[in-house]
This record gives sequence, structure tokens and C-alpha cells, in this order.
Amino acid sequence: MIADLRRRLDAAQEYLRLDELRQQLARLEAEAGDPDLWSDSDRARRVTTAYGRVKSDVDHLDELSGFLDDAATLLELAEDEGADSLEAMLPEISSGLDRVAGALDELELRSLFSGEHDERDAIAEIHAGAGGTDAQDWAEMMLRMYLRWAERRGMSVELDEASPGQEAGILSATFVVRGRHAYGLLTAERGVHRLVRMSPFDSQHRRQTSFASFEVTPFLDDAGDEVQIDEKDLRIDTYRSSGAGGQHVNVTDSAVRITHLPSGVVVSCQNERSQHQNKAKAMQILAAKLAERQREERRHELSALTGPQTDVAWGNQIRSYVLAPYQQVKDLRTGVETGNVDAVLDGDLDEFMVGFLRWRRAGEGPDPR
Repeated sequence: MIADLRRRLDAAQEYLRLDELRQQLARLEAEAGDPDLWSDSDRARRVTTAYGRVKSDVDHLDELSGFLDDAATLLELAEDEGADSLEAMLPEISSGLDRVAGALDELELRSLFSGEHDERDAIAEIHAGAGGTDAQDWAEMMLRMYLRWAERRGMSVELDEASPGQEAGILSATFVVRGRHAYGLLTAERGVHRLVRMSPFDSQHRRQTSFASFEVTPFLDDAGDEVQIDEKDLRIDTYRSSGAGGQHVNVTDSAVRITHLPSGVVVSCQNERSQHQNKAKAMQILAAKLAERQREERRHELSALTGPQTDVAWGNQIRSYVLAPYQQVKDLRTGVETGNVDAVLDGDLDEFMVGFLRWRRAGEGPDPR
């Protein structure tokens, strides 16, 4: 087992480019030590964040390598001392090797990320689609599902806007997921999600099919460098915020909705403490969405040169969640499926995300970014 883990670790050091990481760490360490670094706070934050991430990667790989070396040495000593010593040491060694295997699973997942912004935080949006009240309830179920998923992975969530449905659920929600590879993982979820169930809103309890969409954009702190926003192109409305049953947002009188008139992009924020903070956050989100829109236009230009491709973004169903007459969640792109619907709705989405990333890397599907 140690030899197999060593081969996996050697492969991880290669695809994570450990030698380059060491060089990058030395450069960032020198930058972080510059006494004038904090004269530019934005640059300082970028440098210190990058330094922390690279150092964590290098230290993690070194720790795994050191543990495998120690485990191999302990195993040799135990074998030399006889069967009793070997039997006494095996549980401890085996437990440690299991932890190394789990860490390598996470590192191998990292090899599936190839996008420029995969490491970044993500701006996520959910919109209720066809299906009336059931669709609005489904949108709220999806919101809960992604909040639980983020919690499972140790990520934080900032819920910026949630518009309540007419009778139940929500019409839409915008939230920022903060954590390493949040955007890279959530790209797997972009598209239309279909729910089939016995409707709790139908007096005859008939089966209902409803739809909701999920959109995701990389959160760029420096998106303003990519796009120039003219204040004359904006319509800014303020309104009283309200949440779905009061459970999602704090009620204030300072919610902000910004419409970018040339593109029609609309963003809202209602969860900050003041109108000024809501506007600043909404402008950040708007800049990120406009930057993504520009990248999308460039991708379409390239697609026109390379030929038509299947679009897995908005307007195409990517996954079905069936609660009746049987229990199943199935991804229609990758074929990944499970009968444990409750676990999925409780945020157990990693199998679907990893399945999508592997499917994309294998060339079976386009890169939706």
C-alpha cells in the first residue's frame, strides 16, 4: 500500500508542479516581505492570499511525503522486531495511510481543474422556472441544497438577495460562495434542474414537473480592471428588502437593484447593513458578471471558428431529481445517478461534480466556461 501511495504522491507532485510551486513560493515570500507592500492594499491582499495558498500546497505535499517515509521506516522496524511488534504497529500505520489516501483523493480532484478562475470564489444564482408555485418551492430547495453543500466543504456563503415566491419558495436568489475551487466545482451545476414529485400544492396531490436554473460566475475582486462601467449606463433602484419567510435575509430599508442598461444585466443586494454597502456589493457582482459576459462572447467567437458545440448552460436540462413514483437523481450528461435523493438534497453533490469534471476532461463534453 505504501508503494502505491508513493506512486500517487509522485504523480500529484508532477501535475501540481511542485518544483514550480517552490519557485513561486520563494518569489511570493520576497514580495510579502517588501516593507512597501501595504502601500497598495489591493496588491498586498493578492500577494498574501497567493502566498498562503502556495505555502499550504507545498507544506501539504511535503507533509504527505514525510509521513510516507516515516511509515515505511516504522514498517521495516516492526518487521525486524518480529510478528508481535508488527501486529501492534499495523493499526496505527494503516490508519495513517488511510488518511494519506484521503488527502491524495482531494489532490487528484485538483488535477481536474483547468480553468483560469477555477480556484476563485463563486457568484451563484438560482431562478425558478416553469412549474408555478412548485418551481418556486423547488428553487428554495435548491438554495438549501447548495448552502448545505458549501457547509459540508467548509466554505462560507454570503446570501445577497432572495426574492420570495408568490405563495411559497423563492423566485430567485443570489449568493457568493467563498472557498478554494468554489467556482471550479460549481461549474458542474450550471444549467436547468428538473424536479418530479407529488405536488404538495395540488389539492389532488398529482405528480408535478418543475424547473429551476443555476448560474455561476467567478467572483473577481479586481473585475473592475477587466470592464469599465459608466455610471450613465446604470439605473439604480432602492427598495425595502424582504426574505422568504424571514429566514434568508435581514429585513432592511436599504436594498439596491442595479440595471446595466446596455446589456440588460440586473443585480440586487439586500443583505448588507447599509444602502452604501449594498450598492458597493452589487457593483462588485455586476462587474464580475459583465467580465464573464465578455469572456462568454469571446468563447462564442471561437466556437464559430471551430464549429458548433453542445451548450450545457442555461436552457438545457442537466439533471433530474425524481421523488415519485420512484427515487432517483440522475445527471443527464455524465450518467452519474443515485437513489439516495435525501442525501443529495441535503448537499451531497460531490459525486455529481467530480463526475462532471472527469467527463469534461475526457472530452465527452464541452467546457461551459
